[in-house]
Amino acid sequence: QVQLEVSGGGSVQTGGSLRLSCTVSGDTYTWYCLAWFRQTPGKEREAVGSISPAYHTTYLPDSMKGRFTLSQDIAENTVYLQMNGLKPEDPAMYYCAASGSLSSSRCASGSWSVGDFGFWGQGTQVTVSS
Repeated sequence: QVQLEVSGGGSVQTGGSLRLSCTVSGDTYTWYCLAWFRQTPGKEREAVGSISPAYHTTYLPDSMKGRFTLSQDIAENTVYLQMNGLKPEDPAMYYCAASGSLSSSRCASGSWSVGDFGFWGQGTQVTVSS
């Protein structure tokens, strides 16, 4: 069974940067669509973006473009979420998730929802201070 290990959260000042990592183990890394979500108390989990490791394609919602970037290191079975220019609205618990059922086209186009992801890593907290 695939397992996801998340790291990289922390506290930064407004305008700062953080890079989150999600390392996949237990199965073939490139078989999955990997996504990042974030959640604040009392709110639903929000999509941050997704990456198809096999096809090197990424998806970011318009609200995340320009500040957030997805990348991967296939040799390390790891995907990264680079967050720059962090704002007061970005603090949340950030999660990495994997789906073995999404096609590469759906993964790359963002045609998915939280329910499509059956494997989740532990969250990592991101805090932004002014």
